[in-house]
Amino acid sequence: MTTESDQLHVLDLLDTGVVRLSGEGRVRQMNSAAEGCLLVSRERASGQPIQSIVDLPPTLLQIIDQNHGHDEVRRLHELKFAGGVFDCTIQPIDQDDWLLELHNLEWEQRRLRLQQREVQTGMLELLSRNLGHEVRNPLGGIRGAAQMLAEELEDGELATLARLIMRESDRIDELIQRFGHPELVRHMIDLYPLLDEALDLLAAEFGDAVLVERDYDPSIPAFSADASAIRQVLLNLLRNAYQAQARTILIRTRIRHGGALLQSGSNSVLRIDIIDDGQGVPESLQSLLFLPLVTGRRDGTGLGLSLSQQIASAHSGLLTFEALEHGSCFSLLLPLVNDRRIGVTPVHDGEPS
Repeated sequence: MTTESDQLHVLDLLDTGVVRLSGEGRVRQMNSAAEGCLLVSRERASGQPIQSIVDLPPTLLQIIDQNHGHDEVRRLHELKFAGGVFDCTIQPIDQDDWLLELHNLEWEQRRLRLQQREVQTGMLELLSRNLGHEVRNPLGGIRGAAQMLAEELEDGELATLARLIMRESDRIDELIQRFGHPELVRHMIDLYPLLDEALDLLAAEFGDAVLVERDYDPSIPAFSADASAIRQVLLNLLRNAYQAQARTILIRTRIRHGGALLQSGSNSVLRIDIIDDGQGVPESLQSLLFLPLVTGRRDGTGLGLSLSQQIASAHSGLLTFEALEHGSCFSLLLPLVNDRRIGVTPVHDGEPS
């Protein structure tokens, strides 16, 4: 015979949040996933009107207040709760009770962001190929002319200058070839020295006009990544916050579980949030932010965020943006790979030149 304890154990195995409500909207039963959705314990919630312990979205609150859940199944989409954004289903069950289901949209949203990432990095690669073709053709002519001058002049200051043009042309050609397709060399790195280095560089560049707050998780382990590339991403994100005329920048680090969507076999994700109270990103640019050549500043190149997204992609990670009421939040998500046997494996993909 199945007992209530057995039923609750089965419900606790679900990823979907489940709350059983009485006809008056009081919590009769909830599983552990619902605790995470609502950020309230079942012990505290038991017997209480749900609207008295949780800030409910107005549309759901209206259904509960008006008892509309008894005659039909209602489905509500993208409702914001304390624990995230969820699709909700509310339906009548026996003894005048209601069943509220909360379906987490995080995985679906992350899947869509990963699809967007592939489009963004693909456009950057297309740009690098087309731009390289257009630049390398005249560059070859410049180098050839400089070589002829160097051979004709043989020695002297003008010959030295001609050879300098050749060397710089070769360097530009190498940079063009690497743009969008450099080699990442992965090894075991610690995050916090990279953050300190980026902040030291920006302090030298901008002074102490911005207050930097640190909310660090001390338990973050060493992980496999390209230190130079990750430093460049952090530098790009922090410099953007400085240039947005922020007064305060918060750097927050956390370990999150459920990272299999980012990389198969990895269940933990390192999340680095760069939160500022600056001018923010114009609404017209928010959906285009990680595309190449998109910038909101007159002196911007529009390549920093697209290259940073490519670096994240090369690490099987993701760079995301969230508009805040005052400012912006950029988040770098990286799967935590700490197998030292794969730490030195080179990976061919994006890093700024």
